Amino acid sequence: MPSSLYVNHATSPLPADARPGPEVQVFHRTLPGYAPTPLRDMPALAELAGVGRVLVKDESSRLGLPAFKVLGASWATVLAVADRLGGSADWGSLDDLGGSVADQLGSLRLAAATDGNHGRAVAHMARLLGIDATIAVPDGTAPARIDGIASEGAEVIVSPGTYEDAVTLVAGMASDNTLIVSDTSWPGYEDVPRRVIEGYSTIFAEIEDQAAGSPIDLAVIPLGVGALGASAGTCLRAGRDLDDAPLLVGVEPTSAACVVAAVRAGHLVEIPGPHDSIMAGLNCGLASMLALPTVTATFDAFLAIDDDRCRQAIRALADAGLDVGETGAAALAGLLALVDEHRDELPVPNTATVLLLVTEGVTDPANFERIVGRPPRGPV
Repeated sequence: MPSSLYVNHATSPLPADARPGPEVQVFHRTLPGYAPTPLRDMPALAELAGVGRVLVKDESSRLGLPAFKVLGASWATVLAVADRLGGSADWGSLDDLGGSVADQLGSLRLAAATDGNHGRAVAHMARLLGIDATIAVPDGTAPARIDGIASEGAEVIVSPGTYEDAVTLVAGMASDNTLIVSDTSWPGYEDVPRRVIEGYSTIFAEIEDQAAGSPIDLAVIPLGVGALGASAGTCLRAGRDLDDAPLLVGVEPTSAACVVAAVRAGHLVEIPGPHDSIMAGLNCGLASMLALPTVTATFDAFLAIDDDRCRQAIRALADAGLDVGETGAAALAGLLALVDEHRDELPVPNTATVLLLVTEGVTDPANFERIVGRPPRGPV
């Protein structure tokens, strides 16, 4: 199926103070195993796409997990737990914060809905804090992703229906002893998702250091509910003139293109299920109300792609030496669709430097082997 492109004419500058402060990255540096993820220069992908340079921010391994999501989940979790403790908790370390929970509350449970990576990250944070976690996944979630969540010690509930149905299920669990850590938002629930967006800013702070002296012309960002997009838009656009900022293009599956639907309509639009793309982390039918205004203001275009484009990108990345999951390949899939099908509508110079966010490693090894013809290299 051909991809579809929507060019957004509603972009506007963001003030410099919209970008989160350095305290987010300072916090992440305190976490066990923190190190900046690589920014890889991949000439084989540049040749494939017909551009000057492709830089891949490789989030296939972040803080011991196979995706970037732990950056948002960790920042949001510690602040939410501290808030639950009345703001008086000492979270100089995760052990201190977990000890404060035990002393003041006795018990606390984290809960989240997920297509895989966010829920595993929340479960991981619960394990580090020594508290419980319940994670709801939509029906049809790959067994390997469920096993990954369960490996963190969490209770996993398979929710009938879509990701949005799982979000509704989890939202109903909120109580004095159950804290919801969601990366999407709804009326009356915005603080935690805002902190998730802030947490992702570490990615872009690292890129700024790693790409110093190499201006980025185009950044391609996978969009689920829009939280990562809001962080990318804020960090790459805040305080910059529009003609001095990289072009931002968001990528979604054709069956779950909820962000572009909302941008076009000027309000949230729910895309009915089933949302059955292999890009599981992008199988979202409703954009985050919190993220949408920033994405609308900062993204120049949106691409909806099918699973065949994604499979092509997975194979191309594997051939170039980088084994990634389906959602992780979405940015390259979007770039290839853009240059193959839409160069007249949104020209990409053949000298352009392109940033791709590869957001996950292999999280469904059986599907990876079906696509690539071999097992993934390294741990999954």
